[in-house]
Amino acid sequence: LMKRSAIFINASRGRIVDEAALIKALQDKTIYAAGLDVFEVEPLPADSPLLKLPNVVALPHIGSATHETRMAMAELAVANLVAGLRGEPVPHLAS
Repeated sequence: LMKRSAIFINASRGRIVDEAALIKALQDKTIYAAGLDVFEVEPLPADSPLLKLPNVVALPHIGSATHETRMAMAELAVANLVAGLRGEPVPHLAS
């Protein structure tokens, strides 16, 4: 249903897209291009046809956050590690 000039962008979840259909649409030029940060299988296999298409920009699941956000995530991980090594309660526990 997309125009031939459309650029498909997915930075949400890989499985919301039928990757085989997307590859076919890109190969057939049914859509113009794709920018992808997520994939059906992660990490994306090195032999994926997506990596061979000239009209695809593929990121290794890093487009979801700014540099500042990634630094904050690293700081939380370090705080958890230090607390755990000290035998203290982990301050940022994911449940």
